[in-house]
Amino acid sequence: MAATAVKSIGGGLGRGLRELRIHLCQRSAGSRGVREFIEQHYVTLKKANPNFPILIRECSGIQPKLWARYEFGKEKSIPLNNLTADEVGKALESVVKSHT
Repeated sequence: MAATAVKSIGGGLGRGLRELRIHLCQRSAGSRGVREFIEQHYVTLKKANPNFPILIRECSGIQPKLWARYEFGKEKSIPLNNLTADEVGKALESVVKSHT
């Protein structure tokens, strides 16, 4: 499922979207799905969008969250706590498509 979300996004990052940030904990169980998503799909997503800033921020003890920054500084965040890698893919797809 996450692979499907990444394929549907393809090279579509950047249309009104300026930056993606993923915050996660390196060890917590609540960040497991986020870590799996990054390990499995980050390279594919980055290769399809080589000039688009996708920032991964690790910090001990934080709740995982996806931040999307759009035109004119507008930001949206989605909590990713206890989500599977597939659910993280759907969350990413929703922030990308919510502004296209």
